[in-house]
Amino acid sequence: MRIYISVDLEGITGLVDADDVQPGGRDYERGRLMMAEDVNAAVRGAVAAGATDITVNDAHGPMRNLLPEALHPAARLIRGRPKQMGMLEGLVPEHDAVICVGYHARAGALGVLSHSFMGHEIEDIWLDGRPVGEIGLAHATAAAMGVPVTVLTGDDSACTEMAEWDASVTTVAVKYARDRFAADLRPTEEARAAIESAVASGLAALPKVSPMPPKGSAVAATPSTLEVRWQSASVASTLLGIPGVTLVDTRTVRAQGALPGLYRLFGVWMRVAASLTNQPPYC
Repeated sequence: MRIYISVDLEGITGLVDADDVQPGGRDYERGRLMMAEDVNAAVRGAVAAGATDITVNDAHGPMRNLLPEALHPAARLIRGRPKQMGMLEGLVPEHDAVICVGYHARAGALGVLSHSFMGHEIEDIWLDGRPVGEIGLAHATAAAMGVPVTVLTGDDSACTEMAEWDASVTTVAVKYARDRFAADLRPTEEARAAIESAVASGLAALPKVSPMPPKGSAVAATPSTLEVRWQSASVASTLLGIPGVTLVDTRTVRAQGALPGLYRLFGVWMRVAASLTNQPPYC
């Protein structure tokens, strides 16, 4: 059993503020250790379910948050950036399941540290006309590769967002949003026990998903439409230099294509936006 874990930081047990999740923040060092403990709980659950190959992708900000020495020895770590597939770097059709640890709600939702990929720079994202954030885009991309998302952990807003995308995904709320920077926290040991149990049971009941068609297959991938509204009209205008990108309005761009290629293209958009705004992708 090959398991892939994508781990963000805003939805980790106990964390509520930018100082908890941004390098240089007063409580960042504590935050990254809390991140490791939530991930290790997921790894223990995967091992209990029979996983023999576990890949963990550090998917937050600089993507150098997890300390390798703090990670469970059963897992391999993908660390650093840039990554062509960003939060899903290293995911392949041969994986049996995706687990999303520490995820957060999309921009505009009343969730702990809610945003979509680039903090204040991205206002909204739509996939095939449906509002989407990091949760929905990761789920859709993994599905296009034939790999099911089985478990997601985060605050209750993130769990609700995941349930709206796919009610079959097991969710674990490790905190309950009171506002964007405040939460009712679940006790840490209880939260981690819940993560471990959910992963073990979720992997024991893996759904049957057809693998991604091999290269050269006559079965064509279904095209999707991705739209992103930026804070800056300059970002939208610059992105028009990329083939296939069109303007919806002065701040919104659109492109069509099949996932996961469209997800990879979105990563290029964010790198362009980062170079123009001096704001790295946040995630």
